[in-house]
Amino acid sequence: MLREGVKLSFVSNRRTELDRPPRTRQQTRNLVKFSWSIQMGDKPDLDLISNLPQSIIEGILMYLPIGDASCPDIDQWILFLSRNGIKEVVLELGEDGEWFRVPWCLFHCEKLTRLDLFRCELDPPPCFKGFPCLKSLNLHQVLVAPEAIESLISSCPLLETLSLSYFDSLALNICAPNLKHLCLEGEFKDISLENTPLLVDLSVALYMTDENGENPEHSSNCKFIKFLGGIPRLERLVGHIYFTKYLSIGKDPGVLPITYNHLKIIELYQVSFEDMKEILVVLRLITSSPNLKELQLSGSSLTSMESPDLDFWEKEGPSDCTFHKLKVVKMTDISGLPHEMEFIKFLLRKSPVLEVMSIMPCVFVTMEARLIIVIELLSFARASPKAGIVFIQD
Repeated sequence: MLREGVKLSFVSNRRTELDRPPRTRQQTRNLVKFSWSIQMGDKPDLDLISNLPQSIIEGILMYLPIGDASCPDIDQWILFLSRNGIKEVVLELGEDGEWFRVPWCLFHCEKLTRLDLFRCELDPPPCFKGFPCLKSLNLHQVLVAPEAIESLISSCPLLETLSLSYFDSLALNICAPNLKHLCLEGEFKDISLENTPLLVDLSVALYMTDENGENPEHSSNCKFIKFLGGIPRLERLVGHIYFTKYLSIGKDPGVLPITYNHLKIIELYQVSFEDMKEILVVLRLITSSPNLKELQLSGSSLTSMESPDLDFWEKEGPSDCTFHKLKVVKMTDISGLPHEMEFIKFLLRKSPVLEVMSIMPCVFVTMEARLIIVIELLSFARASPKAGIVFIQD
C-alpha cells in the first residue's frame, strides 16, 4: 500500500507541474531521488514511471545518484526511457563511487534535445549516427576519446549549446554550424573553431599544458586566428585563466582579418601586463570590436622584475582607433604596474562616451601604493566629459 501511495503522489505531482512554472533543478532532483529510494526499498519496479502520461515521460529529467543504485539498475532506467521517446536526460552521479559507463541504448534516443552527463564514461557505438534533434550538450568530467567527442559534436546538426568541462590534454576541433553558446574549461592542447559562424556567447577557462606552457614561442600557428578568427557574430566573450596567454602563442597576426561588429561585452581575467604579447592580444581584440560597450579585465602581476618598455605604446598603441560605444570599464586586481596604468590612460583617451572607469587594486597593494595609483589616475586626460573614475577599496 505504501508503494501505491507514493506512486500516485509522484504522478499527481508531475501532472500538477504541467499547469505551473517548472520546479527548480534541486526540487526536481529531490522528487526523483525520493521516488527512486522508495522504488529500491524492495524490488526494482519500473512501473514507478511507466504509468505516467506520454507527454511527461518525454520531458522527464533523470537524476540517478550512484550511491542509491547499481549500474545495472541505471542501465534499465535508461533502456526504459530510450523506448519511450525521452527528450531530456540529465545524468548526474555522486562525487564518490565508481564511474558509470553510459549504455549504448542511450544512443538510440533519437528524440533527445538535451543531454547532460556528469562523471561517467562515454563510448558511442560504431553504428551511432548522431542525435538529429539535440540542441544542448553538457559533458562534465566525462571520459571520452578525442575523436569520439568531435564526431559526437559534428553529428548533432541542430546543436546550439555546448559545454565541456574538466577535460585533460585534449586537442579539439569543433564543427557545429548552428552553435550559439560555447563553454570550455580544462587542459586543452589545441582548440579550433572550424565551423561555428553563428556563435554569440563564448566562455573559456584554460589550463595550459606543458607542451604549450613551456615552449609558446616554438608554435608557428597563430592561436588567436585559429580560435577566434571565424566567429563574426560573437556578442559576449569571457576569457578566464590563461586565455590571453593561450591566444598570444604563435606569430602576432597584426591587423586581424575579422571585425567583431556584434561584440558588446568582453571579460578577460588574469591578464599579465608584464607580457607584451598578452597586451597585444587585448589590444587586437578590443580595437577590432567597434561596438564594444563593456570591458572588464583583471591583472595577474604583482611586481615588475624588469624595466618596462613604455615605447611599446608609441609603437603598438593604435593612434587612429576610437571606442565610440564603450561606456563601462572595470579593472580588478590592479597593482599599479606601468603597463596597467598606460592601458588605463589609453582607454580614457580613446573613449568619448565612457561613463564609468572602476578600479579595484590587488589585495597585496599597500596603502601608500594605492595613493600613488589614485594620484596618477586623476592626472589622466579623459575624452568623455561624463567619465567618472571610481577607486574601489576592498
